[in-house]
Amino acid sequence: MAKLFSRSEHTFHIPVMGTGFTIDTPLRVAKYGISSVISLVDDVLIEQMRKFHCQREGEPYEEISNRDEDARARRITAYLNLVDCLVQRQVEALQSSPFQPGSEIMQYYEMLPENLLKQTLQDILVATDPGKKARLGDLLRRHAVPGSIDVNIMTKLDRDIYRGGKKLAPEFSDAMAALRGYANSSLESSIIFSAGINRRLYNYITKFDDFYPDKDGTIKKKIVLKVSDYRSAEVQGRFLAKQGLWVSEYRIESGLNCGGHAFASKGQLLGPVLEEFKRKKRELIKKLMVIYGKAMSSLGRHQHKDTPELRITVQGGIGTAEENRFLLKYFEVDATGWATPFLLVPEVVNLDEVHLKKLIDASSDDVFVSDASPLGVPFWNLRTSASEEARRHRIEAGKAGSLCPKGFVKFNSEFSKHPVCVASRIYQKNKLQHLAKEDLSAKQLSLFREKVFAKSCICHDLAGNATLKNNIDPDATPAVCCGPGIVDFSKIVTLQEMVHHIYGRLSLLTNSDRPNMFIRELSLNIDRLCNEIEEFSAGVLSATPKYFQEFKANLLKGIEYYQELADQFVEEQRHLFLDDLKRLHEMVKAISLGMAD
Repeated sequence: MAKLFSRSEHTFHIPVMGTGFTIDTPLRVAKYGISSVISLVDDVLIEQMRKFHCQREGEPYEEISNRDEDARARRITAYLNLVDCLVQRQVEALQSSPFQPGSEIMQYYEMLPENLLKQTLQDILVATDPGKKARLGDLLRRHAVPGSIDVNIMTKLDRDIYRGGKKLAPEFSDAMAALRGYANSSLESSIIFSAGINRRLYNYITKFDDFYPDKDGTIKKKIVLKVSDYRSAEVQGRFLAKQGLWVSEYRIESGLNCGGHAFASKGQLLGPVLEEFKRKKRELIKKLMVIYGKAMSSLGRHQHKDTPELRITVQGGIGTAEENRFLLKYFEVDATGWATPFLLVPEVVNLDEVHLKKLIDASSDDVFVSDASPLGVPFWNLRTSASEEARRHRIEAGKAGSLCPKGFVKFNSEFSKHPVCVASRIYQKNKLQHLAKEDLSAKQLSLFREKVFAKSCICHDLAGNATLKNNIDPDATPAVCCGPGIVDFSKIVTLQEMVHHIYGRLSLLTNSDRPNMFIRELSLNIDRLCNEIEEFSAGVLSATPKYFQEFKANLLKGIEYYQELADQFVEEQRHLFLDDLKRLHEMVKAISLGMAD
């Protein structure tokens, strides 16, 4: 079968979730035209999953050992090629299935948003002329295209690699090897870069032709940037454009109202950020095209006469079809991202039955912003996960810290010649000894110890979601990095049901008191500001008064914007939204910056 690269009609995607949740999600949803994202952090897990799927599908498997040359990149390439091959096989079978109830091609079209293709399906079902029925069927089979098999690199995770005590060349660092693994794969999709600019990584992209347009103007491997504000998008876009690299999509994510790592971004709220992108999109394209055109000319590369596509998408905290429609219509985004609700769709993500039950039973107190991440970035966590239980047990047993089996976050050289992870046992032991010698008050010492102990081995435990469910590692202690919106969905559902929820055909909400997504994000930012002021006052957080002043000012500006935005809501939603906004406005005004003034 010839490869298909036309875009599906779906207006949502499934973002990357941890390292294990969506590691093989394309094998579950791509055939239905749904795009999803694979994390490239953990090549150990990737190799395990390649072996698992090869054995299940009867494909030949030859191990790529960690001792083999360029093992990380080769593991990633081999796995992505396997996924690509299996999805193409699935699509061929789907296209060949009959137009009858329960068939895969019927499921494909039943899940699509309302459009002309769905009307054509109805025409097939009522057609009596065999010739017309066959012609329409052929048309729909050609349009049953797969979702994109996208990948994600978190740019901060770029550990240098040592062999025999010597540091290897930069191209063998984690992020650059992952990029090479994707670049050498057969995929024609997108790579999503998150967590900010990484100059050496971005420069390395220029080594691979697939990131540049061919003679037809097609870019086989597109660049997507996950950003939380317009300035970051423009800075990174300009940097890449100077290399002759075009950013095909800016994926805007709420700073705090999301799963996984949370970036507060000094109180910049999603609504005003989306408004700025909406207002400045054409200006951004114009600016970048000038830089991009000059770079392409200087490189002697072919530049197609048409302006390359630039999409704006948004994700983080979306929970209802009404919110989804509002984002698409009012802010004119091209698509939305839905992550946390899919944790309760077992046929889509990796999660064992025990943790599914824990998510169903989770209260708002069970889902919290933690200091678990060794990156030093706030991290959404499930308090009742096996990972958190194991961390607490190690502390109680006097063996705080992890043995660091994978080492993807070995960045700290405070007490050692070679970097270690701050979640490791050796680091936490040394750090506690160091703190004991510092001139700290009892309260400060207690708070610092709590922060040290909070660090968890998430690079290993996030893989546990896949290894435990698939019987690869029955002793795994999974971490669960759900967003706060998980408390709004308290039952296991099917893929089709979740898609119907997204498009407004049914509602899966089980929390009648769920706030609007913008209100929840504002509340989270208020909590974050108050917590940081408290830590600053206690002497365990380094910050400047300007930082807190800017944070509070951004919240007040955001509230002012939302007061005007409420005019776009239907009456019932508008009154409730404004009541919540008024209450939160009073909270922000009452916040005393104290020592930060």
